[in-house]
Amino acid sequence: MASAYDFDALDIAGRPLPLARLRGQVLLIVNTASACGFTPQFAGLQELHRRYGARGLAVLGFPCNQFAGQDPGSDAEIGAFCQQRYGVDFPMMAKIAVNGAGAHPLYRWLVREAPGLLGTRAVKWNFTKFLVGRDGQVLRRYAPRTRPQDLAGDIEAALATD
Repeated sequence: MASAYDFDALDIAGRPLPLARLRGQVLLIVNTASACGFTPQFAGLQELHRRYGARGLAVLGFPCNQFAGQDPGSDAEIGAFCQQRYGVDFPMMAKIAVNGAGAHPLYRWLVREAPGLLGTRAVKWNFTKFLVGRDGQVLRRYAPRTRPQDLAGDIEAALATD
């Protein structure tokens, strides 16, 4: 695949979402979990969505239960939790695997395009973030500890490009 826009996903309600529908937008792709120490980052992700959505940022949350079983609920339960607890109204996707043989193709591509520390091709924990430019290419990978508000400068720079 040549860009993030070449992939498809299912939204949290199970409806297909071809990422081609988001072509030309800046994407912030995050593997999420509802019972993680980083779960409060949902509030920061929602703030980024509120602040930059109209300018072309699409935040996409991909629930994943691969890290200490921290997102065991159904897609409906996860969606309700995110909306009720953090007011999330950015697109949440259906639960996926981000590592291993069953990893979603988008995540296999993301880790190949933006390896982690020491070149690792795996996602190490919940709330790893990938910033994708308007051209569909990965601009940067961020560690789980990186707070969403700390991405504002990179997001603004990405939004400023044509």
